[in-house]
Amino acid sequence: MARRIAAGAAYGGGGIGLLGVATVGVVLAEVRLAKRRVGNSGGDHAPAPPRADGLYGAGLAGGAEPLRFAMLGDSTAAGQGVHRARETPGALMASGLAAVAERPVELRTVALPGARSDDLERQVGLVVGDPSWVPDVCVIMIGANDVTHRIPPTRSVRCLSTAVRRLRTAGAEVVVGTCPDLGTIEPVYQPLSWIARRTSRQLAAAQTIGAVEQGGRTVSLGDLLGPEFAANPRELFGPDNFHPSAEGYATAAMAVLPTLCAALGVWPEEERPDASRDEGFLPVARAAVRAAAEGGTEVTAAPQGGPRGPWALLKRRRRRRIHTHGTAPDHSTPAAS
Repeated sequence: MARRIAAGAAYGGGGIGLLGVATVGVVLAEVRLAKRRVGNSGGDHAPAPPRADGLYGAGLAGGAEPLRFAMLGDSTAAGQGVHRARETPGALMASGLAAVAERPVELRTVALPGARSDDLERQVGLVVGDPSWVPDVCVIMIGANDVTHRIPPTRSVRCLSTAVRRLRTAGAEVVVGTCPDLGTIEPVYQPLSWIARRTSRQLAAAQTIGAVEQGGRTVSLGDLLGPEFAANPRELFGPDNFHPSAEGYATAAMAVLPTLCAALGVWPEEERPDASRDEGFLPVARAAVRAAAEGGTEVTAAPQGGPRGPWALLKRRRRRRIHTHGTAPDHSTPAAS
């Protein structure tokens, strides 16, 4: 299914139906119930995320040019639901990257709460439109709103693939945090939670194929690192039971950080697969499906393809707690909408 969605995106195909007609009535009833229970998950009256743009690790490697880092995507990328700039995923990743690279990092965030994949064209334009600020690396976190708004997955993947290609053409490394598992949202019951999980994972796998084939790397957010969120939903989800809490964002950011650093060649770990962690080279479609089922898994293009198409390296990088005290600017003003 993931390969069919990605192929449809590449060749301009339409959406692929995921639900049978017989389930529609039950699903619509569950959707209405879930909306009432989740509450305001990012509507017009939700507070804007705190502004996290700025220079991180200013005291590191005196005289070195800062690495330029851009965050694109939806409310997950923007940090919807937290109150301090240092709690947003962009700030957490920028601080971690500065600590690992021992070099300042300049963060610019163009992510927009509520954005769907078709907004990436606008966001990429903001990132690459300033010739005086060409990013070294970009992180894209997108997909949840595509699922909840029933955007055809082929359209979602086409928009993402185009965004990755434009950023790579501009000279930036690209890391995509794929669609999270919406089946983990606490107020969503069966059968909607099963359908949401299936749909989310199919989109995540297709996003992986599309991004990797355009030269990007992906990290599966899955159920935002699965067992941790399932075991601690009260701690890792925010008050609206939809967006992550500060601890939830930290968990997700620490999953993306190793791949972010590896894309720039500064992560202290070899790129070859580690058989003890069940890493290895696989056809990209198989790697994408496996990654979608296990949060925190990285997929990147293999140096050479196989006889039946492109292959990918599947890695499960060790996450490390990065000490970043004193590296982040402490903004408290909200970002402009």
